[in-house]
Amino acid sequence: MRTEIMLDLPAGYRSEDVLAFHSRDAEGIAEQVSPEGLRKGVLLGGTPVVLEVRFGRDIAACCVDADGNVTPALLAQAREALLSILGLRIDPATFAAFARNDPALGPVVARQPGLRIVQSASVFEALTWAIIGQQINLPFAISLRRTLIQLAGRVHASGLCCYPEAAGVAGLALEDLTSRKFSRSKAETLLRLARLVEDGQLVLDRERPVDELVQELLAVKGIGPWTVNYALLRGYGYPDCSLEGDVAIRTAFHRLLGGEARPDIPTTQRLLERYAPHRTMAAAYLWASLSDKAG
Repeated sequence: MRTEIMLDLPAGYRSEDVLAFHSRDAEGIAEQVSPEGLRKGVLLGGTPVVLEVRFGRDIAACCVDADGNVTPALLAQAREALLSILGLRIDPATFAAFARNDPALGPVVARQPGLRIVQSASVFEALTWAIIGQQINLPFAISLRRTLIQLAGRVHASGLCCYPEAAGVAGLALEDLTSRKFSRSKAETLLRLARLVEDGQLVLDRERPVDELVQELLAVKGIGPWTVNYALLRGYGYPDCSLEGDVAIRTAFHRLLGGEARPDIPTTQRLLERYAPHRTMAAAYLWASLSDKAG
């Protein structure tokens, strides 16, 4: 069943950033991108769904294509997923005003107005992606993500793969992952997380108090502060994530501020504190500064 959703786009919306984020996997098994829009496969409450988006000048015409009935609950989930994958959760204007005169990021913000945080379709996707991406290069992380989708996801009637929910990952054996280039520790963490979520011991609800959720996530073996903050950024749209452990963040500060070496983690944490309570957008601009030719 297909149902349409229309989402207003703010002035200056950068659809090219959204398309670039969702086109990182060149094989496109779960995301397909064209100049006009994108298609993304997701599982919503066990139902395979393809979210289709076509960009207009000031509106995103979206279609929820489900292998089954589009119930009110599924439609609400689909809308939440669309807000995330289109980067509509955090308004960048607040940070732009906050950082206008900042000596490090002010010039970057001026050159790249309207930069947005594009997110994963679900909190579970954001968390699993954060675990997969720990301490490995991006191409390898993308290949592992593709493997997880193929192992634990489902195929929509259109042929597009849908990113798995916790139940699909929880049903895997350790050897399913380790035999396909996952390290043992990474595989164990993914399975541990999925089983906690599937058993109801860990609730990934956007409405939960962030401090409470952070403590529960940090109690999961294999999940540390970087993983939690990255998941809050990509999964919840939390505006004040501190990513001092991120190598790219430290590299960006080194490039912008100079010095003999990249700042260490405690120094980076102090540097980020001046952007509170907007450290999520600060991270976005620090990442963007690495490819900012004028920076």
